[in-house]
Amino acid sequence: MTDAPKQLFIGGKWLDAEDGATMPVDDPATGDILCHVADAGPEDGRLAETAAVAAQEEWARTSPRERSEILRRAYEIILSRTDELALLMTSEMGKPLAEARGEVAYAAEFFRWFSEEAVRIDGGFGTLPDGRNRMLLMRRPVGPCLLVTPWNFPLAMGTRKIGPAIAAGCTMVLKPAPQTPLSSLALAGILAEAGLPDGVLNVVTTSRAGEVVEPLLRGGRIRKLSFTGSTQVGRILLAQCAGTVVRTSMELGGNAPFVVFEDADLDVAVDGAMMAKMRNMGEACTAANRFFVHTSVVEEFGARLAERMGALVVGPGTRPGVDVGPLIDEAGRAKVESLVADAVERGARVLVGGSAPEGPGRFYPPTVLTDVDRDSRLMGTEIFGPVAALLTFDDEDEVLRAANDTDWGLVGYVFTRDLDRALRVSERLEVGMVGLNTGLVSNPAAPFGGVKQSGLGREGGRVGIDEFLEYKYVAIPVGR
Repeated sequence: MTDAPKQLFIGGKWLDAEDGATMPVDDPATGDILCHVADAGPEDGRLAETAAVAAQEEWARTSPRERSEILRRAYEIILSRTDELALLMTSEMGKPLAEARGEVAYAAEFFRWFSEEAVRIDGGFGTLPDGRNRMLLMRRPVGPCLLVTPWNFPLAMGTRKIGPAIAAGCTMVLKPAPQTPLSSLALAGILAEAGLPDGVLNVVTTSRAGEVVEPLLRGGRIRKLSFTGSTQVGRILLAQCAGTVVRTSMELGGNAPFVVFEDADLDVAVDGAMMAKMRNMGEACTAANRFFVHTSVVEEFGARLAERMGALVVGPGTRPGVDVGPLIDEAGRAKVESLVADAVERGARVLVGGSAPEGPGRFYPPTVLTDVDRDSRLMGTEIFGPVAALLTFDDEDEVLRAANDTDWGLVGYVFTRDLDRALRVSERLEVGMVGLNTGLVSNPAAPFGGVKQSGLGREGGRVGIDEFLEYKYVAIPVGR
């Protein structure tokens, strides 16, 4: 950790917080403090905003190819430092090194994707229907952006927001989660090395998010907020954006249904369940939260899933052979314990796991519950842990009513070999994404986002850059 940057990155310079404050970064596998980083206050936030505003006009004038080449160079640097970045990530948030290496590749891919999209920003030209005017359509950067990222995918959530902002010609203030600032600071250094001009990206690490973020949203100079986090915090930020009508895109919470029909290939379904549930220890907004399994196959599916979950090795992410690392903090583990206890009190049976081990670290074992009561608290909240809760159903309409009975609508998973049913259920699920016979939907080339209280807008794919661009229409009289 000694080589990782620990200061704020503002206007191309590494700076201490204005009041000298620092905050600890700890290892969730042990609770030990890894290091201290700068803890920004409101003045630091304003300084970062000023740097972004000052750099905006010149940055917007840079050629698409120049922006593309910077992203491409950063992509290559990230891949060349895979092991270093993976270790940094594992140390600050706990995921096993193999999974962290996978995230490094995933994160880098956003820079490669948006390096290619930067040179494809287009507009339009034509004659309007009345024949009096020609229409010229331009695409222009929305302006200085505030990017707020979570702790569970600290590198990839940064590149997923920074990539399209750079490609579109926007400057940025990035506020990473206080639990995982090191990955974001390392990313800032990589982009500077790749040639990103001073002031285009500014990184403000802080434990005082409300004090730093609210003045920026209410001040009128930030023109775009991109936020990934809880629905509760998202609502607060939307209210803060209202006064100055800040453009927003939000990727919020999820409550993903995982539906296994009677004709599903159970080998495929169990593989999908392991991916959809256990990626990142279950600490993902895309994690399968409610498993609806047809009555005729629930016993076999539950036994197979419990066997696979029970075989996973739990331990520090840096240890060879570990499959499941610690949860991010004690509050996260306590939440999982409480949700499991509530389900068991309501009659759920534990097929595997079900209780936290003693000793240091924030570990919780992979757990499978069956006979879960639909009024259990874990049915109405994100578990954010390695717990699969199994419920049964008998017909398609019944399971769709249950799956859609939630305020969230990020992703759903469907397992069936019936093509008509697959398409019909995918259409009727109230979600922004569907994993059809797969437990993995995330890809930089695909639009990521949800409906209802799971968010606004999309990240990634060809539409991802649109969140950082405005249309400008120019009317030109037709000459006579």
